[in-house]
Amino acid sequence: MRMETITSLHWLSDIDSGMANTEKKKIAAKELIVLSLFAAFMHVFQIALAFLPNIEVVSLLVILCTLIYGKKTLYPIYLFAVVQGLMYGFGIWWFMYLYVWTVLWAVVMLLPHTDSPILWAIVSGLFGFLFGLLCSIPYLFIGGLKMAIAYWIAGIPFDLVHGVGNAVVAMVLVRPLYRVLLKLKN
Repeated sequence: MRMETITSLHWLSDIDSGMANTEKKKIAAKELIVLSLFAAFMHVFQIALAFLPNIEVVSLLVILCTLIYGKKTLYPIYLFAVVQGLMYGFGIWWFMYLYVWTVLWAVVMLLPHTDSPILWAIVSGLFGFLFGLLCSIPYLFIGGLKMAIAYWIAGIPFDLVHGVGNAVVAMVLVRPLYRVLLKLKN
């Protein structure tokens, strides 16, 4: 195996692009390291900001990584989720992490790739406001509609803080971090 290319993950890239073994994609070692660092930063910053209820930078990091690395952002998202599960246990919240960050990734993929602080503050803020609603989905299957609604309503005060916090963080940090990360990629 050549040092600059990691091919053990090629099958995931094939799935992402809908190709069936016709053309194998490779992830460069540098990209693999950077994507792993995104996952590490998500984890470290989540722990560092844990004393502030629902103030986080994971959303911003998912947005930035998606703007720069596109589909490959799924690697740090799922690595982050696995690390969280290993650290805190694999409870029902862990299953939520598998799809809530993917929802944010999908939204960013659909929008124009720009460094507009206003656009990403709106997206990040709305994601924070809707976080509890997204997380109530498993409770729909566990306890029915009433349980899902009760879970969502109980968390609305936290979602309000989450949305405002996300919007402020994105407004302040998206442009400078995007430019730095884009330069580092090139």
